This record gives sequence, C-alpha cells and structure tokens, in this order.
Amino acid sequence: MDQVMKLMWAVAGSRHGRGDAHLAKQARQHGAAAFEDILARLSPEDFDATASEAKDLAAQGISAVLLGSSEYPESLAELRSPPPLLFYRGPSEMLKMAGIGVCGSRSASEVGLRAAAACGEITSRLGLAAVSGYARGVDMATHISALRSGGSTVIVLPEGIRHFRVKRGDFADAWDPKRALIVSQFAPSRPWSAGSAMARNAVIIGLSLALVVVEAGEKGGTLAAGTKALSLNKRVIALEFTEIPRGNVALLRRGAIPAKSAPDLSKRIASLQKDHAGNQLKLV
Repeated sequence: MDQVMKLMWAVAGSRHGRGDAHLAKQARQHGAAAFEDILARLSPEDFDATASEAKDLAAQGISAVLLGSSEYPESLAELRSPPPLLFYRGPSEMLKMAGIGVCGSRSASEVGLRAAAACGEITSRLGLAAVSGYARGVDMATHISALRSGGSTVIVLPEGIRHFRVKRGDFADAWDPKRALIVSQFAPSRPWSAGSAMARNAVIIGLSLALVVVEAGEKGGTLAAGTKALSLNKRVIALEFTEIPRGNVALLRRGAIPAKSAPDLSKRIASLQKDHAGNQLKLV
C-alpha cells in the first residue's frame, strides 16, 4: 500500500472520524475500508488539506499503521478499546517487538530514578524494548538507560507526533534513531493535555508484556496506569523499596507482583518470556 495513501487515511481518521471508539469498531469490522470511507466523504478543501499533510508527514519519515491491518501490534489490538490508528517514526519492526512498560513519577526520588535506569538496563539485556511515556523523571531515566545499554526503547507520546523533539542533555547523548520508535495515537498536531496523557497509558500497557510501576503516589497517573493494567489482566510489577510508595502498596494489595531488588526484577521479567498468560507471574 502506498505510504502517503495510508497516511491520508490515518490523518482523515484522526481529524474527521466520529471518535476513536466508533472508528475502532468500524476498523475491526471493515479494515482499511473504514478509513477509506472517511476520506471519500471529505469536502474538496479537507481532502486537499489531508493530502498535503500526509505528504509532509511522509517527508519527515513518519508512517502510520491502522487497526485491522497485519502491521498493527497484536497485543494492542487485544485491548477492549484500542486506538484505531498509530502514527510512528522509527523502525517499523519495533511495532511488534516484545516490550516492558515502565511508569512512575515525574518528580521521582533518586532511588526511583536509579530503579528506572535498572529497568531500562534489564529489559535491554533480555532483548526486550523499554516502553515508556517520554515525561521527565522515571520515563526519561528508562529511555536513556535502555539506549545507553545498547537496547531499544518505544516512546509513547501524549500528544501529536509533530511535537516530538529529541530532548537535550543525557537523552540526546544516548539517542539512536535506529533503536527508538516514536508512537502517537493522536492527530499529528494535537497538543499535550492531561486527558491525552491518561489515554496514552493504555498504549504503553498494550504494547507491553507487563507494566513495571516504579513510584506511584496515593493518586495520579501512575497509580491509574497500574490499576488499568490490572483491570486489563496485564501483569503489573510494583517495586518495593525500603520505604514503599503508597501507590505501590495499593497496587500490591490489588494483585501486583512485588520486586524487591534488581536481580528479583530481572528474574520476574525473564519469566515473562516463558509464560505470557494472565497477570500473575509464575517464576521458573
């Protein structure tokens, strides 16, 4: 399929579809025809704008994948409400690479940041992608560590893909576009919002074998992500420190699996590669 045409369908769906839930339902039933139908109904002005944006995105190395196609990540498609489309930049084969999601506070403690770095290193050593949300704190520590360790990382944006920039500092020093996949479920120019940040957590969960919760507070996005993962029957590993974060305690009470050290976390993640079912880990 022509890449520009696929981008036209994705842009039309993201801007002119009747909501993600409706479009996802149509895509599951009709495949690419659901997006083709939206494009066909556009006014001449909207059609021309969509074609122009698609060509511009392609020139920037951005591609799209549609729900219902063989390219769409199977683990993400299994969610009850998957995003109907993804814009991405980077190696397309990483869309289906097994990964481990990592989430935690933007204002993480030094202990939390070291733990996040250990997550990135462990996933890389085991040949898994480190999947996180590109926010400061835990997310960035995970991405940086994965890249520094020679591994791969998936960056799931809470905004349109046009907003992605390689952040200065340690991340820029570690950056390797051949080992990083940038993903967004939103219209390319959509700005950041709290709602988008919450929505993208489902993509992190869907692209991952398990979600590692580094530091979760009594409320907030990290606790919500862990709770959502458990509700989706995804494995959740909550880290235990000398003083366990209150959100981690809450998740452990709801069925998350504890990891008390880097070797313990490594053992639990390694077990995922042998046993994929359910959210309770079986150590082997």
